[in-house]
Amino acid sequence: MPANLPPAYFEAEKRYREARSVSDKIRCLEEMLAIMPKHKGTDKLRADLRRRLSQLRDLGSARHGPGRRAPVYLIPREGVGQVALIGPPNTGKSSLLAALTKAQPLIAPYPYTTRTPLAGMMRFENVQVQLVDTPPLGEDFLEPWFPDLLRRADAWAIVLAPPADPLAELDRLAGILAGCQLSFTPTPGLTRRPALLILNQTDLLPDPEEEALYLEILRERLPTYPASAETRRGLPELKAALFGVLGLIRVYTRPPGKAANYNAPFVVPEGTTILELAERIHHDLARNFKFARVWGRETFPGQRVQRDYRLKEGDVVEIHT
Repeated sequence: MPANLPPAYFEAEKRYREARSVSDKIRCLEEMLAIMPKHKGTDKLRADLRRRLSQLRDLGSARHGPGRRAPVYLIPREGVGQVALIGPPNTGKSSLLAALTKAQPLIAPYPYTTRTPLAGMMRFENVQVQLVDTPPLGEDFLEPWFPDLLRRADAWAIVLAPPADPLAELDRLAGILAGCQLSFTPTPGLTRRPALLILNQTDLLPDPEEEALYLEILRERLPTYPASAETRRGLPELKAALFGVLGLIRVYTRPPGKAANYNAPFVVPEGTTILELAERIHHDLARNFKFARVWGRETFPGQRVQRDYRLKEGDVVEIHT
């Protein structure tokens, strides 16, 4: 059932987007709830407004003294790393979050559905990556806490979708981020985070040549992955890419003469040495390190290596003291 919202609702919604203080936002939300007609078509939107109102009231309380809840935008990191999903309105970020995790964001056919960040845990094989859905990056208004949220993330996944020109949208997003002293490319004076691109809603592109052209153009700027939350196309490859953008590798240990435990990897930054891994396990293991044996893609089985050997994804390590 359509919502059939009156013009006064959209005027209040515009004031909400432009509001700078928590108290002003609360007043606008209360006005939107009062104006909104009550019928089945507005049930989900009404629930979302009430959720936002509750979160803003919590945020207001947190500013009035110690012992209060943390700000609503502060998402504690969980899993092996945190990836923020960012992008323009109506690119399907919330749908992707729902398809990749067990989170249940509000999904609706109108823009600016997501007002506050929402996290979900994505399982990739034997590790979990935290994905954070964020409000749309629009030029009209940016929440004051948004840049801090992006700085706290370990990486970004930029979500674009047809029918908008993806290259123009990417340039527009780069400009908005630069205004916040942020960038997804190495830029002097700006804080950078590793990033990838998701061309979502590819089911809306009936011409394969058009999709191929989009991908060719975008891949000149950032690693790009086609996907569709609706049809679930490309999601397995996307999960691997979302882990990869964090710059992490999984390695496994085994006691001498025993099998490795593949269910509990050590997740370490790319470039980690075998001595640094030993230090992570126990400082005595690093202090008494003599040599190690490695089973991996770039070594022969059980190859003997020294402390400066740089670990690779999937290496199995046997440390000798």
